[in-house]
Amino acid sequence: MRSLITGGAGFIGREVARSLAARGDGPIAVFSRAPSAARLGDLAAHVTPLAGDLGSFSHVLDAVRMARPQIIYHLGALLSVPSEADPATAIQTNAMGTFHVLEAARLFDVRQVVFASSVGTYGHDLPDQIDDVTLQRPVFLYGATKVFGEHLGLFYRQKYGLDFRGIRYPAVVGPGVETKGAVQYTSWMIEKPARGEPFTVWVSPELRTPMMSIGEAARATVALADAPAEAIKTVTYLVDGMKPTPSAAELAAAVRERLPGAQIDFQPNRALEEKLRGLMRPIDDSRARAEWGWAPSDTPEMIVEGMLAQMRAEQPG
Repeated sequence: MRSLITGGAGFIGREVARSLAARGDGPIAVFSRAPSAARLGDLAAHVTPLAGDLGSFSHVLDAVRMARPQIIYHLGALLSVPSEADPATAIQTNAMGTFHVLEAARLFDVRQVVFASSVGTYGHDLPDQIDDVTLQRPVFLYGATKVFGEHLGLFYRQKYGLDFRGIRYPAVVGPGVETKGAVQYTSWMIEKPARGEPFTVWVSPELRTPMMSIGEAARATVALADAPAEAIKTVTYLVDGMKPTPSAAELAAAVRERLPGAQIDFQPNRALEEKLRGLMRPIDDSRARAEWGWAPSDTPEMIVEGMLAQMRAEQPG
């Protein structure tokens, strides 16, 4: 199946491309601001890179015209911290970029769009557990742009018959993210010690942040796309990783077990943690499990080992 992946040279996008290539899908085009061979690594031989900006409608139109995809995995976005620092760019990239993708899909008769959303679409006054229909009142601009994308996709689904589907990820653990986010400690707690660097966790050891590995996030994304149309009732789905959710201390223990010399300590940022405790809730992803068979398989040990294996694979030479 012909695929176009926005943000395809980025974090989850590369893993989705890798999953599609591994099973023989193709051709696969990746749309990104800088889809260089160095950035794509082992994928460079299996995908067609298309450089462009989601905020430019002409760039998106050109990419869809050239790729002629049957499915668009819309994973490109400006992340949370840079969105707060540059709201105008966040709105242009995340909100208008999603409009550009959906409109290009309509104009070029793309069959399906899978949209990457986030648990960050939730926010104020949350119940003890969140599910797919929990009221979304995001705290951060990034979450607001994702709520907009979800509802715009529903509009295109209802008005134009586009097979729009969305997936709300928890914290995704994987290497290569350089921008600090509130829950980025879940990745850096593994990545920094693996590079021989000490790491200070900015939350309390007992804090539990719903998380999944980058491989599981890619697997969930492709599984949602593959699900038969008649199974899709909820349209945009929460997904979660392992249950019970590991605490920061339990993840650190898994790191130390695999990397005995790991230097990890805890110095909680109380103001940030208070905000996180207001946002972090257990996730009920039963609709994804019931409607299209989502079933996570990670353990903390598997997340650590997967991260280390990916880091080794991406080392030059």
